[in-house]
Amino acid sequence: QVQLVESGGGLVQAGGSLRLSCAASGRTSSIYALAWFRQAPGKEREFVSGILWSDENTYYADFVKGRFAISKDNAENTVYLQMNSLKPEDTAVYYCGVQWTKTSNFGSWGQGTQVTVSP
Repeated sequence: QVQLVESGGGLVQAGGSLRLSCAASGRTSSIYALAWFRQAPGKEREFVSGILWSDENTYYADFVKGRFAISKDNAENTVYLQMNSLKPEDTAVYYCGVQWTKTSNFGSWGQGTQVTVSP
């Protein structure tokens, strides 16, 4: 099992920046990938960005390309999501989750961190 704790959310004006953190503990050596998802009120949870645990290849949803950057601190087992040029439509609860194999679903969700972008 792995435990994930998100932090770094808050209220920011449009055009501003935030950096989210996802700290992983437990069986981190077995993680295949870690990803950020978000869920806005009344909407489905959607993929934002992911990183492969071993080779740190990164992936982004089209709507965040060029604005968000995902990175990993191996010493701290922490994954960061740097969010720049934020838009009101980025407002959501952001969750991190892990994938154990290339084909498994994401799970072991953290509690989430609220990001609110004002116009």
